[in-house]
Amino acid sequence: MMAGDAGAAVLETKDDGHKISDKTKTKFDVIIIGAGPSGYTAGIYCSRAGYDTLILSGILPGGQLVNTTEVENYPGFENGIMGPDLMIEMRKQSQRMGTTIIDDVVVNVDFRHKPFKVLTASEEYEGRAVIIATGANPRKLGLEGEETFGGKGVSYCATCDGPFFRNQDIIVVGGGDSAIEEATFLTKFATNVHLVHRRDELRASKIMQERALNNEKIKFHWDSAVTEIKGDQKMRQAVLKNLKTNEETTLDAGGLFVAIGHEPNTQLFKGQIDLDEEGYVVLKNKTYTNIEGVFAAGDVHDRNYRQAITAAAFGCMAAIDVDKYLTESADSK
Repeated sequence: MMAGDAGAAVLETKDDGHKISDKTKTKFDVIIIGAGPSGYTAGIYCSRAGYDTLILSGILPGGQLVNTTEVENYPGFENGIMGPDLMIEMRKQSQRMGTTIIDDVVVNVDFRHKPFKVLTASEEYEGRAVIIATGANPRKLGLEGEETFGGKGVSYCATCDGPFFRNQDIIVVGGGDSAIEEATFLTKFATNVHLVHRRDELRASKIMQERALNNEKIKFHWDSAVTEIKGDQKMRQAVLKNLKTNEETTLDAGGLFVAIGHEPNTQLFKGQIDLDEEGYVVLKNKTYTNIEGVFAAGDVHDRNYRQAITAAAFGCMAAIDVDKYLTESADSK
């Protein structure tokens, strides 16, 4: 599943049988770091605009969607599509436009001088423009059952997966705005939503708290934590522990939504790209970062929507901004 630009060296991925050429191509017009919906979409637009484009995907291309089962809310698929299949289709489309995709991990960047340098463990690449599309990962509880029942009852996105749990009891873990928003949304589908929070009061904003406390479908479990997730082919139960009394109870539930925040994958850019207090990229204008020629797209800056379609939209926007930047840079010479 690798196709370079016209005249570019053929590069190997774990997906195909191509050979690595003697001379690896290292200089590109655009380097995209990350291969989720935002990265692949940016690749499609940049390559289609005629730019020599490289995507460095990391070890696990596809972002969070590779760990998602059925996706029903991405337009164009009447009967839905599996998350990994959607990412494969995006990858193929980007390659068909001429994008070079390398499944390698970026270990360092140098945005202080142009052309920008992006380093992996084995190679140094140069780009006239860079799009940061490294995404964000949901914080996890650290339970074995999260891995066992991931996509089989355990979820990190109510908007994505809520409709799969109609007429079931659902557990939401968390106490901030995100948790309350997800719990409230899930009441549209669930019989009951059990909100499990480690403290005896919510951290959410006052209006969000009032909304949840007045919703008869939301049941609160204060001073409590989920300590175990049980099931067979899918999740069936969760064990709750009261942190003050150590009493344990078992709840029957078809789903468990973890809503304790996200961690943007931006450690690599600290000291060069402006980040907010939580590590999200701060955009100066549209998709522009504080460094001229470096752009950001998707969950790496978006703390609000975190959907495949919004990530793809940001990838499109970043690519259009890159085109404008490179065109104006060429005109100024």
